[in-house]
Amino acid sequence: MEIWINPACSKCRSAVDLLDAEGAEYTVRRYLEDVPTEEEIRAVLERLGLEPWDITRTGEAVAKELGIADWPRDAASRDRWVAALSEHPKLIQRPIITADDGSAVVGRSEEAVRDALGRG
Repeated sequence: MEIWINPACSKCRSAVDLLDAEGAEYTVRRYLEDVPTEEEIRAVLERLGLEPWDITRTGEAVAKELGIADWPRDAASRDRWVAALSEHPKLIQRPIITADDGSAVVGRSEEAVRDALGRG
């Protein structure tokens, strides 16, 4: 199991605390420092079953600078979104937990983190 975190994020800290409390084995990826490639973002999106706009933090200042709110949300624009997430990792929703069974969840709630734990 791997968890993508921003240590300054309270949801990330809560998720890590829950993983620790449950004795889970996992690795931490500080994705602002160890920025995911476009390929890694595509892979995690597939595991999540989501589109890039589904995991984009549109309230971030850089999102406003880029005008992301006005970008089309369609297959033709998918690569543009993925590139923006890789170039500006602050835009990636967090934490993302990749489970050993090949799935992933956005662990913003205790329920979501427990779901990931149940997947191994």
